[in-house]
Amino acid sequence: MSKYGVLFLGLLSVLSVSKNACSMTRDEIDGFLGKLGADNQYDPSKGINWSVLPGPFYTPELKLGLGTAIAGVYRVDPKDKTTQNSSISFTGFVSTSGALGVGMKSYTFFSGDKWRMFVDGSLANVPTGFWGIGYDAAQGNEQKYTDQSIEIHPQIMRQVIDHLYVGVGWDYSTLHATEIENTRPDDNFSRYDAAKDSKSSGVTATLNYDSRDVITRPRRGQFFSAEFSDFDPAFGSDNHFTVLQLQYNYYHPLNEADVLAFDLWGRFARGNVPWDRLSELGDDNRMRGYYQGRYRDKDVVSTQVEYRKKLDWRNGYVLWLGMGALGGSEEDLSDHAPLPTAGVGYRFEVKPDMNIRLDLGFGKESAGFYFQVAEAF
Repeated sequence: MSKYGVLFLGLLSVLSVSKNACSMTRDEIDGFLGKLGADNQYDPSKGINWSVLPGPFYTPELKLGLGTAIAGVYRVDPKDKTTQNSSISFTGFVSTSGALGVGMKSYTFFSGDKWRMFVDGSLANVPTGFWGIGYDAAQGNEQKYTDQSIEIHPQIMRQVIDHLYVGVGWDYSTLHATEIENTRPDDNFSRYDAAKDSKSSGVTATLNYDSRDVITRPRRGQFFSAEFSDFDPAFGSDNHFTVLQLQYNYYHPLNEADVLAFDLWGRFARGNVPWDRLSELGDDNRMRGYYQGRYRDKDVVSTQVEYRKKLDWRNGYVLWLGMGALGGSEEDLSDHAPLPTAGVGYRFEVKPDMNIRLDLGFGKESAGFYFQVAEAF
């Protein structure tokens, strides 16, 4: 069966569940989901309010799989009625490719949002492929291998004036490439001098401007982030290199149900950058539909615009268009035509301002069906 057939079957399974759900009343559905914690309610007296929901996915790198999302909403001070809810989510997955992994992401707000602590991380064992470095390499053949990786990135930020935050953090990752296919003197790993083991550890400095109403499902406001990371052997890294990551988002409510969301993102790496820490084009947030890791180079930029529609009850959908480019420097970004992305997604609200999302994204000669927590940006 083709990958598009698998995607179609995935969508049919979602629609089948929705059809069966339509035969139940909303009160019956709410009662069933309430047993999983997905009651669309928040009670600060309960501490962390948890929800658990499973969902299917298909991505070019993971193939068909099943994911489980565990999302929690809480307040550091239960008496604080003005600060947005803090959240923590865990995602786990297994797939027909033999991949398995867990990920986590948390947003914690302290002292009336004067302090923030954000953490994301993952642990994965994923059969995947390495094409090489650059746009031209991505047009060739991949060399299959298994990616065993650990990533953790905590940050703490302090508000200096309204909406403006400065912070510091740590960015740590390890990669172990195993089960490398067809090893030979001229293979992709040898040609691009890609080490089979890599460790990167560095300190980060962040400047954020954030006027969004809610981070997990923004409806209005703006967000700008500049994060500089310095990786060095003094911090435990194998190589010395730096990364500058820039992001700008704008959210414009058209009415109570419709929102236009805009995202502009860039990542620029310099120095002796290991192949696993190069900038990548394509994941479950940006350039959805591309094989993650196929397009990689020192510099990547992407932009996307998303139309978000809130339907009745807990339902909603999104439509998006976007494009991206990559190169060894800023001057190289225009060497090739931008890569396109387009897609449609379904949203289901499990907690106030916390959605489960199912996204079907299309890229150049590839597609992906994603199951995640919270909006893509």
